[in-house]
Amino acid sequence: MTDLSTTYLGLQLKNPLVASASPLSEKVEVARQLEEAGIGAIVMYSLFEEQIIHESLELDYYLERGTYAYAEALTYFPDVGRYGLVPDKYLDKIRELKRNLSVPIIASLNGVSPGGWIKYAQKIEDAGADALELNIYYLATDSDLTGTKLEDRYIDLVRSVRSSVRIPLAVKLSPFFTALPNMAKRLVEAGADGLVLFNRFYQPDFDLEALEVVPNLTLSRPEELRLPLRWIAILYGRVEADLALTTGVHSGRDVAKAILAGASVAMTASALLLNGAGHATSILSELQQWMAEHEYTSVAQMRGAMSQQSVAEPAAFERANYAKVLSSFDVNAISMRER
Repeated sequence: MTDLSTTYLGLQLKNPLVASASPLSEKVEVARQLEEAGIGAIVMYSLFEEQIIHESLELDYYLERGTYAYAEALTYFPDVGRYGLVPDKYLDKIRELKRNLSVPIIASLNGVSPGGWIKYAQKIEDAGADALELNIYYLATDSDLTGTKLEDRYIDLVRSVRSSVRIPLAVKLSPFFTALPNMAKRLVEAGADGLVLFNRFYQPDFDLEALEVVPNLTLSRPEELRLPLRWIAILYGRVEADLALTTGVHSGRDVAKAILAGASVAMTASALLLNGAGHATSILSELQQWMAEHEYTSVAQMRGAMSQQSVAEPAAFERANYAKVLSSFDVNAISMRER
């Protein structure tokens, strides 16, 4: 029988399928359905910095004075109302989930400045969370803010939180860093035990009739798996941290790809929101079937088997393969279908 067990952030999981941050963890009965369907761990919905600031009236909303004038202002953030539990109730929810579930519970903090984060990271640890995921949401719109300064803010935040808690710490990364491997290395050196690739940032839309900027949540699609898949395959073996793949995980084969690339876990939310908590059972069944067909006896055996350092053609992950991909596109086939 295939062994689906894995280790993530020092936590022993029964399988590598993790429910990522979403409204599914707001109700204990839904979280219990996820556990019964086979989910290996649950990342709670995020506690947003805006909620922390509103509750505690802290004055250090950003690392530097004056940044409130830019697009990081509250009106530019996603509508946190749907996640709308105040901070103390978030802590109560951690305790409730821990009392009623046996799978690891990973809390999630979403923000950009260290003040409130440190305080609530400690409270989250005290409430019993098994680990903490930092979901750092920073939109750099200030033309005077350099990439180096922005990266330093991330590092300072992670280092500050790491020094304040003992539980495992993961950082949910953006794909938009110029030198992602170096940034990943610095985050690990600052104290991150794991890296989650990638954050799907809120993208505003335009209402052409009302001429307003409107929020428009779109769920992930399976083809979005390719971006995190590539970077996990590149980072595997190069950073001393667990890697989690998120975005585009909709099937057991997607989970298999994540593990082959080098991920310790594959995280999903959109597939569960679309198909219900029970869909986790189907994902895990498909994963087991694929492993049996390809004679893998454990997740540990297959991890990293298709990472950049393991494949026969490492250049397949880099620019060297670009021309090959373009030349493989058959324009004539398109023309024939149009006739």
